[in-house]
Amino acid sequence: MFKLHEKLAADTVLVHPLTLCQMLCMNNRVWPWLILVPARPDVTELHHLGAADRALLIEEIAWASALLDGMFRPDKLNVAAIGNVVPQLHVHVVARRRDDPAWPNPVWGSGIAEPYAPSDLDSLVLRLRDALKT
Repeated sequence: MFKLHEKLAADTVLVHPLTLCQMLCMNNRVWPWLILVPARPDVTELHHLGAADRALLIEEIAWASALLDGMFRPDKLNVAAIGNVVPQLHVHVVARRRDDPAWPNPVWGSGIAEPYAPSDLDSLVLRLRDALKT
């Protein structure tokens, strides 16, 4: 049975369940940041997914990327599955701007984190959900 890793549960809010993944929003107002977690138990690496799920994951990454691109018009989208802290397979999709505080370095391990005010996080999640409908 699938269970979201406790660190992901603590750091994110569910935006919407997709066909394969749980789409989560990272609670860090510095960057528009989605995390896709395949809802499959005990999956830590991409090759642990079957071929159909791997293909679906790529499509869902593209969908999340297009969503952030359309909403935030970033200079670059960073997409990565690292898993050094959270072993559960998850894919980060982060909208980056050349003027962001970590540019051009990765956001991971930057130490830059500012949680959203609760009402701002709620508003963003609603905007993301609305955008998913179109």
